[in-house]
Amino acid sequence: MLSEKMQKAINDQINAEMWSSYLYLSMSAYFENEGLTGFASWMRVQAEEENMHAMKFFDYVNGRSGRVKLQPIAEVQTEWKDTLDAFKDTLEHEQKVTGMINNLMSIAIDEKDFATQSFLKWFIDEQVEEEATVNEILDQLNLVNASGHGLFMIDKDMKGRSLPASGAE
Repeated sequence: MLSEKMQKAINDQINAEMWSSYLYLSMSAYFENEGLTGFASWMRVQAEEENMHAMKFFDYVNGRSGRVKLQPIAEVQTEWKDTLDAFKDTLEHEQKVTGMINNLMSIAIDEKDFATQSFLKWFIDEQVEEEATVNEILDQLNLVNASGHGLFMIDKDMKGRSLPASGAE
């Protein structure tokens, strides 16, 4: 069984993951409007991935005889200066999520909740991957000054991203 403190923290994380999904869906709409369908597709996959993360936490709380308490999702940004600005926000957001996951682990360690520690290991590894991927995209955007033919080529490459067939990461 989850402690009240752990349960509340995970419920807050569910909300953060749903908010992340909503943010990335907003970015997808922004890129679609800008004619950058590859970036739009990449962000849409990212939105779906964040939703899957929320559901992993959702199922975990229920599986530990806890109580999921859904909260309102706050409004998200809908406009960015340009592609580079959107990906800078993406990195900043992923770094914030990493901090939240690390906080969950700290709570689990303090409470000697070994099951939750084991569960969170996957998310810790996932966040390392998320930040590395966004950093790589930022490096590419910086290399081409986020414009011209270089932006076109990166946009084309971004269309290749998809969720794993099973939906499990």
